[in-house]
Amino acid sequence: MSVPSILADIHGRIAAAAQRSGRQASDITLIAVSKTFGADRVREAWAAGERNFGENKVQEGLQKIADTADIPARWHLIGHLQSNKAKRAATAFACIHSVDSMELLRKIDAAAADSGAAPDLLVQVDLAGEETKFGATVDEARRIVEAGSSLRAARVTGLMLIPPWNEDQEQTRPWFVRLRELRDSWLAEGLPPASLAQLSMGMSHDFEAAIEEGATMIRVGTAIFGTRTYTTTA
Repeated sequence: MSVPSILADIHGRIAAAAQRSGRQASDITLIAVSKTFGADRVREAWAAGERNFGENKVQEGLQKIADTADIPARWHLIGHLQSNKAKRAATAFACIHSVDSMELLRKIDAAAADSGAAPDLLVQVDLAGEETKFGATVDEARRIVEAGSSLRAARVTGLMLIPPWNEDQEQTRPWFVRLRELRDSWLAEGLPPASLAQLSMGMSHDFEAAIEEGATMIRVGTAIFGTRTYTTTA
């Protein structure tokens, strides 16, 4: 299938999942995860109507942003962000999904204030305690959200989740429920709605369950661009 046909199919699935949960398709932002794929694939998806693109690594993202500077794409950093790269990320990405510490939050905000940038930030929450994944504990995530009200330039706008991998989306669905319920409990306790407006959860294999459970952003790569080929360097 061509990229336009693939995107049309995915948007149809998004709309159906939204309808099943009593929502509108316009409530969900599709982020085309272009990591490992070249600028030509980004342009192809852009021509087909896609406007949001995601990258896992700062350096690869910066190169792709430069290579597509003539199109006003909205770029999302969805991978782990090391604090020593916070300055570069803060000025290049419209949204950073992987804030997992107070230190990182402060560094991003300071860099954004110095450069005149105003990135949206999502707090990555570690609900499963997997050693191989990043994310803030629930208590730390709450502190980060609360600190969002004192930022100078960046804005905390929601939460992000990477659940334990399982090809069966019914096995990942409970994790999406937990993130939504966590968000709802914090809202009930008086945390600012603007700081919890977004739920970034769901990927190629489970985005429909994520939407049904409240996702406002889904991160889809393989289903759009195909299987990735990774290269190793010495």
